[in-house]
Amino acid sequence: MSSLEQFLPAFLEEVVGDRFGRYSKYIIQDRAIPDVRDGLKPVQRRILYAMYDAGNTPDKPYRKSAKTVGDVMGNYHPHGDTSIYDGMVRMAQPWKMGHVLIDGHGNWGSIDDDPAAAMRYTEARLSPIALELLRDIEKRTVQFKDNFDNSTKEPVVLPSRYPNLLVNGVSGISSGFATEIPTHNLREVIDACVALMSGKEMTVTDLMGIVKGPDFPTGGLIMGEEGIREAYATGKGRIYIRSKTEIEEMRGGKKQIVITEIPYQVVKSRLVTAMENIRIEKKVEGIAEVRDESGRAGLRIVIEVKKDADAQGILAYLLKKTDLQVTYNFNMVAIVNKTPQQLGLKDMLTAYIDHQKEVVTYRTKYELEKAEDRAHVLEGLVKALNILDDVIAAIKASKNRQDAQNNLVAKFGFSERQADAILTLQLYRLTNLEIHSLEKELKEIAKRVAYLKAILDSEKKLLNVIRDELLEIREKYGIDRRSEIRGEVEELKVNLEVMVNPEDVIVSLSRDGYVKRTSILSFTRSGGDLGSAGVKDGDVIRFMLETNTVHSLLVFTRKGQYYLLPVHQIPDFKWKDAGTAIVNVIPLPKDDSVVSVIPVKDLEQTGLSLVFFTKRGQVKRSELKDYATNRSTAIAACKLAEGDEVISVTLSDGSGQIVLISRQGMGIRFMENEVNAMGRVSAGVRGMQLKEGDEIASALRTREDEGEIFVISDLGYGKRTLLSDYPIQGRGGKGIATFEFKEGKRVKPNGSALAGAHYCTVAQELVAITAGGKHYRIPTEKTPLDERKSIGKTVVSLDKSDTIIDLFPQADIGQS
Repeated sequence: MSSLEQFLPAFLEEVVGDRFGRYSKYIIQDRAIPDVRDGLKPVQRRILYAMYDAGNTPDKPYRKSAKTVGDVMGNYHPHGDTSIYDGMVRMAQPWKMGHVLIDGHGNWGSIDDDPAAAMRYTEARLSPIALELLRDIEKRTVQFKDNFDNSTKEPVVLPSRYPNLLVNGVSGISSGFATEIPTHNLREVIDACVALMSGKEMTVTDLMGIVKGPDFPTGGLIMGEEGIREAYATGKGRIYIRSKTEIEEMRGGKKQIVITEIPYQVVKSRLVTAMENIRIEKKVEGIAEVRDESGRAGLRIVIEVKKDADAQGILAYLLKKTDLQVTYNFNMVAIVNKTPQQLGLKDMLTAYIDHQKEVVTYRTKYELEKAEDRAHVLEGLVKALNILDDVIAAIKASKNRQDAQNNLVAKFGFSERQADAILTLQLYRLTNLEIHSLEKELKEIAKRVAYLKAILDSEKKLLNVIRDELLEIREKYGIDRRSEIRGEVEELKVNLEVMVNPEDVIVSLSRDGYVKRTSILSFTRSGGDLGSAGVKDGDVIRFMLETNTVHSLLVFTRKGQYYLLPVHQIPDFKWKDAGTAIVNVIPLPKDDSVVSVIPVKDLEQTGLSLVFFTKRGQVKRSELKDYATNRSTAIAACKLAEGDEVISVTLSDGSGQIVLISRQGMGIRFMENEVNAMGRVSAGVRGMQLKEGDEIASALRTREDEGEIFVISDLGYGKRTLLSDYPIQGRGGKGIATFEFKEGKRVKPNGSALAGAHYCTVAQELVAITAGGKHYRIPTEKTPLDERKSIGKTVVSLDKSDTIIDLFPQADIGQS
């Protein structure tokens, strides 16, 4: 046969699938997932058993960790010393274990994630409670299997005389499975076992009356009773762990936040660094200093707060942005009958109780066997002492020890075991006192045998034994709960004032879309007027608002979108700088533009609404609170028909009047309350019925009959008309004439359309923008007052073929 014929073809998928399947099975069963019975991973079980087998117990001196690691690696765990020592270190760290299983001596790391010293420097021995995991192991209570090289035996599982899986918890990731079981209070878990063994039907709610929830060694506040209930029912759930904090008053009106407990598995040094970075980067205002004052007295982190700063607000921010508060996700997976299963609380406790039934049953059988053997020997001894002379004579007549044993069996009916015991009897045992003590011991052994048989015959007595032994452990090792349970998850609300230093500022937006935020100080130093403002050539400031860094701006666009822009997010510039393009601040598309900017302090304020006006004569009123959002992208503000556009948006209390002026010189005045409040994305109602080809030039909000309406045509003819000349009509009408256009070949034209209108109550300057890019300032008080139907007079002398395309009031503080 050739060498090639000895090989069979194989598909890579099948080979890899088979190998990975076997690898996964090993990882799940023998590395990362704990057994439901003793709550230990194989490496932990092997460490504890090796230490127990070597006599490295709490009553003996500490022993070098390297020796233990060597024993474990040489006899049970051939996977390298690092994994073994890491397992030892975890079991010795009190901030990770509910009850440490290894009593470490030396540097075993810290809650700051400092590593433990090398195993050649540290020493260890079993902790007292670890002995409870191993108790009765020599009484055939658990199965043993061959080790990796068949040179010795190791336990498949430990007797685990208390529910270690829940008490110490576990965390692990295997192939396709992960587990995350939190630590629990020993007293509560044992009480739950006792309640389950009582025979009463227990629901998850009943068990939660006993086991309140996890109990972490690092303490903290646990929030989310519903998450605990879900986890205990299904094995999966989410809770929140919050640090234990207190705000202390200091001298001079200052305060400090003191942290005395942090969430489970949070590294203290990283937490302190994260809070210090927040202080350095000034993500929150008011933190003066962050100090770690932890020492022998316990954990203590101090956050010193500046005078007049909001300590409660800073704490809320830190809870939200750092690991002062974390989420913990239960994923309670354990090995049950060599299979990984997701288990609820009742399933875990039931599996543990079943394990204890086996342990105590096997132990009882072992003790019964020993007791019956001893009783058998004692019966022989007592019988022999009653016929002592005959027994001695028979022994003396024998040739050797074996012959003597045979003679005793043959002549007196002793068993070989009894005959052997008689032959090894010491002479002092023949005294009268010893004979009485043997008879007394025989009676006691008989009682012991009867007691052990009763345990094996009655499950109730068996459960009573388990219960009594659990209660002993509870009494000996039980500690008070360290984590406080709170039913509801407290929502963290961080006020903007905490993150941003409140400051009065000037925000300006130019017609070409350049925005800037300027401090009042810079504005004042630059002259405190519009003339000193920095703008690009040919540009002009369109909106100028006095607001505060903790307020926001509602920015509305021509296409019916809006953005909520926090003032503090607008870049800070000097008043003489031009600012930055608004597209760098909000994602405004190229084919859209800003029509209105409204500063708001509180979007939830009642009684205020936004009024929208469109080019086609639609009017819509919606409540301000409908525009509250956390999004920074564009949101629909108003539904528009095809070809329609928003021309302006104003803030209103609903008590005013509306005047709409069209391009073809028509105007209508009606009460604002005729427009009912509608939803955010509604289209609104008709404000004015327009002729074909006409559109709204300006929309104005007016009050009573005071003031004048200023209008200007595209050729610069303007006038003022008393508001009282515009009678109040019903919404949706055609309106009345507000401007007369001159027609005829010999007549100098006064324009073909109105460029805009403005409502004047005080003298102010208006800015007219022409198609040629020129700016003209128009003082309203110098514009003639005329009748509504008049043709107006020249107020702006335009270049030939140039026309006015836009009109707005000169920006002033508060003007929008």
